[in-house]
Amino acid sequence: MAATDHTYDAVVIGGGPSGATAAHQLARQGRSVLLLDRAGRIKPCGGAIPPRLIRDFQIPDHLLVARIRCARMVAPSDARVDIPIEGGFVGMVDRGPFDEWLRERAAQAGAVRVTGSFERFERDADGAARLHLRRADGSAASVRARCVVGADGARSELARQAVPGAECGRFVFAYHEILRTPEQPPASYDGARCDVVYRGEFSPDFYGWVFPHGPTLSVGTGSADKGFSLRSATAALRRASGLEGAQTLRREGAPIPLQPLPRWDNGRDVVLAGDAAGVVAPASGEGIYYAMASGQLAAEAVEACLRSGDARALAQARKRFMGAHGRVFWVLGMMQRFWYGSDRRRERFVAICRDRDVQQLTFEAYMNKQLVRARPLAHVRIFFKDMAHLLGLARV
Repeated sequence: MAATDHTYDAVVIGGGPSGATAAHQLARQGRSVLLLDRAGRIKPCGGAIPPRLIRDFQIPDHLLVARIRCARMVAPSDARVDIPIEGGFVGMVDRGPFDEWLRERAAQAGAVRVTGSFERFERDADGAARLHLRRADGSAASVRARCVVGADGARSELARQAVPGAECGRFVFAYHEILRTPEQPPASYDGARCDVVYRGEFSPDFYGWVFPHGPTLSVGTGSADKGFSLRSATAALRRASGLEGAQTLRREGAPIPLQPLPRWDNGRDVVLAGDAAGVVAPASGEGIYYAMASGQLAAEAVEACLRSGDARALAQARKRFMGAHGRVFWVLGMMQRFWYGSDRRRERFVAICRDRDVQQLTFEAYMNKQLVRARPLAHVRIFFKDMAHLLGLARV
């Protein structure tokens, strides 16, 4: 690590998808960048990445451990709806190798990698930001920065110390177990299909999942109910899926943000990205694409700030993200609040998923990360079908 009087153009706290993307983007611009990441940090994550992410961020094929071509929605009654992914696939990655590849790409672009943790944000006499760090070997260090990107996850310590409004964050807790795929998997298991299980015993307000990762698979659940046992629910989901005897490789849990923070910057030299900014999609819990998109926008905002000297540029990261994805987040949030509220409603939600219009528009929006406006008649049909289910007029 450089001497404490060295000032980096940008220090990025957190080396997950958002932080590694921000560091890579800034280093490519010729900026001096320090990328700080904790050792052994892997968060619970299903690992799904849509085609737009693969395309926009040039993800190589060797990082894809599975290609998903179908999603199965399972209702509380055990009714099942298979939704094929036509004309493409959703990639699956293992977060350990995937995140490390992103960090190494940033290093190859010129970012300085440091393994350790962030402890304290202060200012020197000249007003420059000083970051106090703890190296992996336990020794203390500090660096100066012209700008700082906070990508240190949900309940970000940097956000708590430096960004007004960070205490407004709301969270759920997610837990999963990584299993070795059995040599003879259950008859119901399909390595090219993701199973999403909407049943109160597995989650009272979200869903359980079984996601294939080639030689491994992820089984987990999430909930905002602090009294709900995620471990017990995951064990029950394993039993129901015929995976009770599969070898458990590791267990992981972490808080997941429910909504974007109202503010991502401090108006001076700090901007947030990824889970630190709250960019996990409601209803689906998808976070990798939005983390990387927010990391790229944070880097572009920092570059504009460094180039112009105008700290107001940092606010553009959130403004541009919400302009691109805010409507999707609002729609998904409304859907989660209503349809996930009870098993009776979840039963109707899965029934809606049988509809061909719903399937096509849902996957077009997911694959391309924007609401589809080109088929207004399909939207009208879906509206009336939704109303029929809301009013209990449709058969389940």
